[in-house]
Amino acid sequence: MAKTIIVSNRLPIKIQKVNNELVYQTSEGGLATGLGSIYKEGENVWIGWPGLYVENKSTKEQIVDELKGNNMRPVFLTEDEIKDYYEGFSNETLWPTFHYFNNYAIHEENLWEAYVNVNQKFCKEIIKVAEPGDTIWIHDYQLLILPQLVRFKLPQSSIGFFLHIPFPSYEVFRLLPWRKELLNGMLGADLLGFHTYDDMRHFLSSVSRLVSLSHTNGQVDVSNRKVLVDAFPMGIDYDKYHETAASAETLKREVRYRSSIGNSKLVLSIDRLDYSKGIPNRLKAFELFLRNNPEWRSKVSLLMVVVPSRDKVERYKELKEEIDELTGRINGQFGRLSWTPVHYFYRSFPLPALSAFYRMADVALVTPMRDGMNLVAKEYIASKLDKRGALVLSEMAGASKELLDSILINPNDLNQMVEALKTALNMPAEEQEHRIGNMQASLKKYNIHHWVKIFMERLHYIKEKQKRLSTQLLDDQIIDDISERYMNAGRRLIFADYDGTLSPHTDDPSTAGPDKELLQTLKILAKDPANRIVIISSRDKTTLQNWLGHLPIDLVAEHGVWLKEADGEFHTIDKIENRWKYEIRPILEDYVGRTPGSFLEEKDYSLVWHYRRVETGLGELRMRELTSHMKYLAPNMNLQVLDGDNIVEVKSLEVNKGKAASRWIEKFSNADFIVTFGDDWTDEDTFKAMPEHAITIKVGSAPSIAEYRIQTYKDVRKFLRTLANNGKLIKEK
Repeated sequence: MAKTIIVSNRLPIKIQKVNNELVYQTSEGGLATGLGSIYKEGENVWIGWPGLYVENKSTKEQIVDELKGNNMRPVFLTEDEIKDYYEGFSNETLWPTFHYFNNYAIHEENLWEAYVNVNQKFCKEIIKVAEPGDTIWIHDYQLLILPQLVRFKLPQSSIGFFLHIPFPSYEVFRLLPWRKELLNGMLGADLLGFHTYDDMRHFLSSVSRLVSLSHTNGQVDVSNRKVLVDAFPMGIDYDKYHETAASAETLKREVRYRSSIGNSKLVLSIDRLDYSKGIPNRLKAFELFLRNNPEWRSKVSLLMVVVPSRDKVERYKELKEEIDELTGRINGQFGRLSWTPVHYFYRSFPLPALSAFYRMADVALVTPMRDGMNLVAKEYIASKLDKRGALVLSEMAGASKELLDSILINPNDLNQMVEALKTALNMPAEEQEHRIGNMQASLKKYNIHHWVKIFMERLHYIKEKQKRLSTQLLDDQIIDDISERYMNAGRRLIFADYDGTLSPHTDDPSTAGPDKELLQTLKILAKDPANRIVIISSRDKTTLQNWLGHLPIDLVAEHGVWLKEADGEFHTIDKIENRWKYEIRPILEDYVGRTPGSFLEEKDYSLVWHYRRVETGLGELRMRELTSHMKYLAPNMNLQVLDGDNIVEVKSLEVNKGKAASRWIEKFSNADFIVTFGDDWTDEDTFKAMPEHAITIKVGSAPSIAEYRIQTYKDVRKFLRTLANNGKLIKEK
């Protein structure tokens, strides 16, 4: 039975050695909670590092046996791997870069090598347990290249990947020396999930500009399959936090804490020690608030919890010292015997204690400089049973896209933060209840379980779409079978696109024409009275006539506008209107003017904007702008917009290659062998027009409804020469 394999850097359990004994502590994190219902079922398994360096072989075996009963499988890391892969590349290269602190990032080849080696170690563990039909869900920045490693070993696997931190803009991401390797690694997945649309957009921009892969509606064409990229804002276990807030343990703690702190209003700050969290700015803003609003002194305190993290690392050590200094300064400047401005705790707290803090707090101050989501903001809202309180939230946190009833601030603007604090503390009770109520309704609906469900549904969707668009690579055996059908047929139709199918793509007219080899192959095929050769091209009729008009073959120009049988003249498929060109041409000319290297080609019944020679990235950007612009105008003008290989073509909706091909299929309905070749998505219309017994062959790796796939135009030529050679397979030297 198919199972789900969850893979993350850490297992949902932490193992520690206490008095030389192993102690297992279950994680209460959001991911562990959300995926708990999955990995604990049946044969499902969670693969990850147990958080402990283990050298002794018998201890490793003990851990493996213990975890096996809980559907977990450990990946053991050496001390060097922990230092170089986890603390090094993951947290000193990727973490600062992805959080826009690229000036903190270090770029060392040995750290990258360690990162690759550990990802390979994770891959080996997956391969040991993975079987056909399994779903593999990989998580976070420590395992960015793992999807591709698994894809190489298990090409048919269903692989999902979710990034729990922000994905930076192209200008920041491109600073990484291993940027292409990281992107290609991620694209090994079938579904890539991010917290926000902005993260998704930044990723797709880097994909376009760094690895030159096209995408449409969040779907990237990668090696004969589509990869779906989407935003899935991660939720929390709403019921868990809501119920914990009402528990007897939480209420008992609240009474105890409140009696210690007094009756002053409470502003809550909870964070892990990290420069991305904006803790110093938060303290400076609170200091400025007290300075500018003396009436609030002795009436409000900041309860600040900072969870220890990597404080042996120099940068984190310096951050801790800055926080200590700011806290001391504020308490020394404003504190009284009866009032402490900042209650500062440098340690972690159990959930009931955190829940009591959430209940007590009049304001939650969540102001990261950059954050993937920030679940503290959501936990605070879920814990407000009386719907009293206010949330001041950084617009740089992913949660800001959902918690629209919070007070949004720029964490770099101290004055704005001060005003937001003042607004929050003075907010009327009715407004608090309205805002909290709205946010609770959203969090309850879009909880962690909803997040898991939607992600899995989208992964299933893209795998089904891949199956529909999957094509089988032509091998010698299939070619032999097709050749036999060819030899036994009495009437044959052979359809072929030109550019990219019979000849390489090029914008240079001097090199685009057919060479002797192609002309000779077509001449031999056309000489057979049983064959009818039809070239269906986007080229204009004059060009096709000059190149191929002397051969006894049929020609279709401009996607089907012009038709010509071997012994006839070109004529239009129908009466076609082209007055629309007067309105559309100036728009395309404007894009030419704004895009160096692009040019406009005018055909009888279409206009084509070429961008093959445009700077990588700029061409794709302009293409998307132009396509969007044209698709807005097209429906009202009965036009079709085609995004081809480095072109955007605008033509009449009444014309496509499939309609043209249908003319020959109707006229030669007795054909018992039909084969068609095409490389562009415009050739999909031809494939769709083919009868069931036709053989459809896609050139290249892009997804297609075609039955078979062939690598390049050279392979098409070899195949046609095989047919011309009475079906005998041509063996290349």
